[in-house]
Amino acid sequence: MKKIVLLSLIFFTLITGGCKKALDINSTRVVNEGNSWNNLEDSRAKLLGVYGLTRAALADNNGHWIYGDVRMGNFDSPIRQDLKAIIKNDLKAFYPVVEELSNWRRFYAIINAANIFLERIHEVKEKDGRYTDNNMTVDVAQVRFLRAFAYFYMIRIWGDVPFITSSRDGSFENVKRADHNAILEFVQAEMLAAAEVLPYRYSVNDIQQPGQYYNEGEGRWNGTLVRKLSAYAVLAQVAAWQGKYADVTVYTKNVLDNYGRAGMSYSNTDYLADRRGIFYDKNNNQLLAFGFIFGHQDATFVGNIESLTLAEPIVNKNLPDIFVPKDSILSIFKETNDGRFNIDSTGVTHSQLYFTNFLGKYPIFSKIKCMQDGSKDPTFRIFSSAVLFTRLEDVTLLRAEALAVLGEKQGAIDALNIVRQFRYNVDNAGSRVDTYIPYSSERSGSLINAIFNERNKEFMGEGYRWFDLVRYHKIVQKDTKFMQLINSGGIYWPIAQSLIDQNPELVQNSYWK
Repeated sequence: MKKIVLLSLIFFTLITGGCKKALDINSTRVVNEGNSWNNLEDSRAKLLGVYGLTRAALADNNGHWIYGDVRMGNFDSPIRQDLKAIIKNDLKAFYPVVEELSNWRRFYAIINAANIFLERIHEVKEKDGRYTDNNMTVDVAQVRFLRAFAYFYMIRIWGDVPFITSSRDGSFENVKRADHNAILEFVQAEMLAAAEVLPYRYSVNDIQQPGQYYNEGEGRWNGTLVRKLSAYAVLAQVAAWQGKYADVTVYTKNVLDNYGRAGMSYSNTDYLADRRGIFYDKNNNQLLAFGFIFGHQDATFVGNIESLTLAEPIVNKNLPDIFVPKDSILSIFKETNDGRFNIDSTGVTHSQLYFTNFLGKYPIFSKIKCMQDGSKDPTFRIFSSAVLFTRLEDVTLLRAEALAVLGEKQGAIDALNIVRQFRYNVDNAGSRVDTYIPYSSERSGSLINAIFNERNKEFMGEGYRWFDLVRYHKIVQKDTKFMQLINSGGIYWPIAQSLIDQNPELVQNSYWK
């Protein structure tokens, strides 16, 4: 327990100390950089440090889920007024969580650490003969990807952001916001360059990463590091956010043609909701995830979706911070053969993989429940689920979305049915069956609606919903109110006032002035 607390304090120090660099105050280094680029061990520590900062940025204040699931999404909150404000898109409400999530400082900590790595890593190559050309190439590719990922993540939240690609030796002038479209071109180029040299897997003698990576076997790295298909999967998200659906088809095809080479497979419904399933710790089916690994003593009480969603009877907590109301559940999960959740006409629930205590006042969203190394003990709320950013099902449904937009209807249906075959496989009594019911417009509505409805069900609680809603409304353009939100910049968060006070070059997003 003390070690867990210590790790949490270290991350807090990194966030609140190491992040205050580029855009608000003068830099204060947590660690002296001068003598820390000497050997193979230094390169590994610096590389994993960038990963750690990325995980911390996503998990801080449960940001990944509040940005993606709570804001104008399916969830409601029983008592937390700060979350109620975010649900209503009242992002200027005076609450500490709203203010903290309006601050991009933690993402610039990633960018600064990445910039330093890219500027200094050659020193390790010059000093330590064990650090090979290939090791350096693969390391640099990962860091370039993580820096680009941080920019993509910020652009979806704030739109235009300051663009910095050098550490400037710890001394920073005030920087204006740069056009997000130009930054996204940089993001795409960086991720493509990374994809070209990254391996499909680590420590399995992949041609692009022969031998053991940092002298450890495949099991150490599965689901932990960015791989070739991780880059292509996120590139598909970048292209979809830009509306470049022809590019989405290219990137998704690369993943779907090669996922077997990466040792990946689709998840069945049970594995999706299992305590040791796809969200647990780390595994090869996580295309891009940032894990809280129990075996590494990374498990934590906060910074996981479970800390928001779980309550009695699963853990000893009276009320969840967020829940999906019954009416919403019934309006989303309408198909009776859905293995994730379905209820018959008599009110009998035949699958509760997503929800526990459905008949209670607050149904508990229990799809993700990776507790204390798989233990069912409700008295010790420590969680080890990963922040899972993309997986094979996401890529497949992004492909369906792209093909539908491009008018390739049959290809879109085929991609949609790939996911459906793993989900719509229970009979009217709730028993597993070998067949499934494929998509039809009579059963599931228009194709584009069916695809986004499937995404809503499949990725509930994974931080997708808000960004899916933005893309959906850009495609269909039928909701006048939401289109006004898009056109006025209301889809973005306001910039924290503390950042504007510290940097006079910054201008608040127009919608929030």
